[in-house]
Amino acid sequence: MSETRAFPLADVLSVTTPALLSRRGMEGLGELLNYMTGDDLKRWQFLRAADECAAALRAQHPFLADLHPPQGVDKPDLYAWLVEAERAHGGLVRVAPLADWKHQEPIAELGDRIELAKLPTVEP
Repeated sequence: MSETRAFPLADVLSVTTPALLSRRGMEGLGELLNYMTGDDLKRWQFLRAADECAAALRAQHPFLADLHPPQGVDKPDLYAWLVEAERAHGGLVRVAPLADWKHQEPIAELGDRIELAKLPTVEP
């Protein structure tokens, strides 16, 4: 395995679950995604990076596959769940970078996203 770096479990869970749990918000999420991709991502690139990084994080740490925050709870309950998860699994997780990240120029990727959003939808 390549070199790894420790990241807060809250940052990792911000990638592997739908909840932004990082105590540093988008900054913490961005730092993890930049490390894993080896790229300097713009915020609109986070979604694509998170999709690819989530699978890699679950492969590196199988316990993440079953670790999901409760839905429909308020922030205090969500953070109470996070504290319990950190007690059970540790506050830091060692993360290896992706081996096959495909860099895209940020402006071109933004243009692609805008074009996809403009596509008409077809009802089944």
